[in-house]
Amino acid sequence: MNEEIQKYTEYCLNCPIKPCSQKGCPLSNDIPAFIKQVKEGNIEEAYKILSKTTVLGSVCGRICPHMKQCEGSCVRGIKGEPVQIGEIEAYVFDEAIKNKWYENIKKTDELKCKKIAVVGGGPAGLTCSNFLARKGADVTIYEKSNKLGGILEHGIPEFRLKKEILEETIKSILSIGIKVEYDKELGKNLTLDELESDFDAIFLSFGANIPSKMNIPGEDLQGVYGGNNLLENNNHPSYKGKKVAVIGGGNVAMDCARTIKKIGADKVCVIYRRAEKQMPAETKEIEDAKKEGIEFLFQNNIVKIIGDKKVEKVECIKTELVKKEGETREVPVNIEGSNYEIDMDYVVMAVGSNPETELLEKLGLELNKWGYIKVDESHRTSKEKVYAGGDIAGDKSTIAWAARAGRDVAEIIKDTLSLF
Repeated sequence: MNEEIQKYTEYCLNCPIKPCSQKGCPLSNDIPAFIKQVKEGNIEEAYKILSKTTVLGSVCGRICPHMKQCEGSCVRGIKGEPVQIGEIEAYVFDEAIKNKWYENIKKTDELKCKKIAVVGGGPAGLTCSNFLARKGADVTIYEKSNKLGGILEHGIPEFRLKKEILEETIKSILSIGIKVEYDKELGKNLTLDELESDFDAIFLSFGANIPSKMNIPGEDLQGVYGGNNLLENNNHPSYKGKKVAVIGGGNVAMDCARTIKKIGADKVCVIYRRAEKQMPAETKEIEDAKKEGIEFLFQNNIVKIIGDKKVEKVECIKTELVKKEGETREVPVNIEGSNYEIDMDYVVMAVGSNPETELLEKLGLELNKWGYIKVDESHRTSKEKVYAGGDIAGDKSTIAWAARAGRDVAEIIKDTLSLF
C-alpha cells in the first residue's frame, strides 16, 4: 500500500459518532468504516463500503470542498490537522478502477423490465443511472454533448481533475449495462412527450449553466464574459499582457482565475464583496490561487464596467459587513464615497448560474419562484413520471450534493416502480 495513505489511515480515530459522515459528507459515506478497512490492508472491502453510497470516489476525493464538508467536521481537526479523507477515498477508487472491482457489484431484479431515461450525464445523472441499473432497470442516459460528465467534463480544469481519471470513472459507472445516447438535447432533437411514452420514469439532471448577471452599467461591453461559459467552451481570448478581473468567490471564480493566469494573463484580480472567511470556494483552491500570483480584493464590490466599446476600467466600491436584524450572516453594505477605478482589459462574471428559461418553458413543467423546476419532497415534478434533481431543481451546488440528489431519486424511483 502507498505509505502516505497508510499514514493517513493511522491518524484516523475511528470515531463512533462519525461527524465526518453524518454531518460533513453530503453522500453520508461511512468514512470511519472504509478508512479502517484501508488501514488493515483490505482495500477492496473499503471500496465495497464506499460503493454503497457513491460512484464518484476518484472524483470527489480530488475536487470536493473537503474542508467545508467531511474534513471540516473531522474531530482531529479541532486541535490539529484533519484526516486526509479525500486522498484516502481517491486512492480506494483508483485501486478499484485499476483492478476492475466495480465488475463485482451484484445486480438485483427489483426493477427488471422497467425502462428509465436519465436526461443529462453529469454527477446527478451518472449516480442515478448506476444505482437504478444495480436494481435491474434498463437505463438510458440522454446527453446533449458527445461526452458524459457534465460540469466534470466541461467545467473543471485539467489541473484539478485529469481527463483520464474522469474517463475511467465514467467507464466504471457505465459498465453495469447503462446505455447512452449522445448529441440528444431536450427541446431540440428530443422531447419530454417522447420520453414519457417510451419510459416508466424520467430523471431530469441537466445543469443550470447560464451565467448570472449583476445588471450593472457596462456589462454588455466587449470583453465581459460569463465564467461558466468560459470554462465549458474553453474559448478564451488572448490574455497575454492583459489585466483580468474575476468577480465572485466560489470555485467557478477560482477555476476561472487560475485558468486565465496559467494561459498567460499578466494580472488576474479576484473581486469579492465579502470577507475571505466567507468565500464559498474551497480553502485549498484559494491558497493555490494566491501561490500562483492571483490577487484578491476582499470586501469590494464592482458597480460599473467602463469603456467605449470594450472594457477599459472597472469601478469598485468598498464594503463593510453588517449583521442586520433577523439575519444570521453578515451582509456586505457599500461604503458611500469609497468608489475607485482600476484599469482592466477583461471582466469575468462568476457570480452564479441560472437555468435556461426558454428550454424549461418548452417542457411544460411547473417552475418555482426562482425559475428552477419545481419538485416535491420526492423530487417529483408536476408530471407524475418525471423527476428532477441537481442544479436544474435548485439543489445545493457541489458535486457531492448533485450525486446525493441522483442517488435519492434512484431510491425513490425504485420504491415507486417496485409497487407495480
